[in-house]
Amino acid sequence: MMSGWIHLPRLIDKIRLHLAGKLHPDYQDNFTEGFDGLWLAAAGLKAEDFINVVKSTITDGQVGDWVRENVRKTQAEKEELARLILTRGNDTDERKARLKQRKEAYGISDRDDVKSFADLIEFDEKRL
Repeated sequence: MMSGWIHLPRLIDKIRLHLAGKLHPDYQDNFTEGFDGLWLAAAGLKAEDFINVVKSTITDGQVGDWVRENVRKTQAEKEELARLILTRGNDTDERKARLKQRKEAYGISDRDDVKSFADLIEFDEKRL
């Protein structure tokens, strides 16, 4: 969370890695889509515009300040985005099947605590 927004710190990190030419190949095809795209749509921003915001700042705090000053969304809108992100993979049959496939690829089919793609990211980054 940053400035009341879920996923914002992760998106900033990915943008900085992209700008430095160091974004992991696994993330390049989906860059500014998926959760990134959900955040951008909820914030009402175009990817290129937000990338330029991050590019013109030195610290993540400066990006957070820019978001607080320029992205005017209600707490309910921010909570809706959080709900979408935290349940993605457990919300439609198609996404449930894709999550099941991803869990099998990771060898964690038996992990009942991995219920969404957000959980899968947490697992992959060794926080779950």
